Amino acid sequence: MTSIQKTVCMTPLPLQREPHAVSRLRSERLARSAKPFLARGGIKGERCPGCRLVPSHCMCALRLQLPTHAGMCLLMADIEPLKPSNTGWLIADVVPDTFAFGWARTEVDPALLALLADPQWQPYVVFPGEFVEPERVVYDVTVSDGQKKPLFILLDATWPEARKMFRKIPYLDKLPVLSLNPEQVSNYKLRRSRRDDHFCTSEVASLCLQLAGQTHAAQTLQAWLEVYTHHYLQAKHQLPPDLDGPAHSQLRELKAACVTAP
Repeated sequence: MTSIQKTVCMTPLPLQREPHAVSRLRSERLARSAKPFLARGGIKGERCPGCRLVPSHCMCALRLQLPTHAGMCLLMADIEPLKPSNTGWLIADVVPDTFAFGWARTEVDPALLALLADPQWQPYVVFPGEFVEPERVVYDVTVSDGQKKPLFILLDATWPEARKMFRKIPYLDKLPVLSLNPEQVSNYKLRRSRRDDHFCTSEVASLCLQLAGQTHAAQTLQAWLEVYTHHYLQAKHQLPPDLDGPAHSQLRELKAACVTAP
């Protein structure tokens, strides 16, 4: 375990009640909407503003935010922040240095350009290498104390939307592209994909954290996704969450590891 990883395990941050980056982007997008957003096929009724679940299945009290030596920058397609099944929200729950911006073909947020130019960060665009010029593609991330922290840029959209975004974002053209080669298949259950090698945004972020040496944060984010998926599906089927099930047990073990790490 590196010194960075020990710091992550020893100093979990307290629960933050302030809206995080994805929550703020969602509020901004709702304010521009001419009519209410109605999610298809999901749970209905009142939702907790902190976790987007019905109040009876709220999981805000379980949240664990961890300091990490890496950041996440989400470029989100237009309605992505509004979808209850969006997992970029879960990344912002766990990783404090998470930034979220809406994507538009003809506009760019000056705050995004400032973030990409910030000397504390080394940005990587996370995208399959098969669609990129070979000289831009990297497969690993080297991180040590005193170096720039990796900033993983995730295109948070459906696969067709993400490909379109990648082609039409000129300010990312000079950045290295991190291509992931995971051996496992996706466990995401809230949206369907035709391919097992298509991962949800939260799963991609977990893989990036693992590459950056942030193993505990990667495992925590994956467990957080499992807990959210369980609560979401139980609410959809009007069943109570199993607080002693495997998803919650794994999250408790990771929390205990933070408290007891030497």
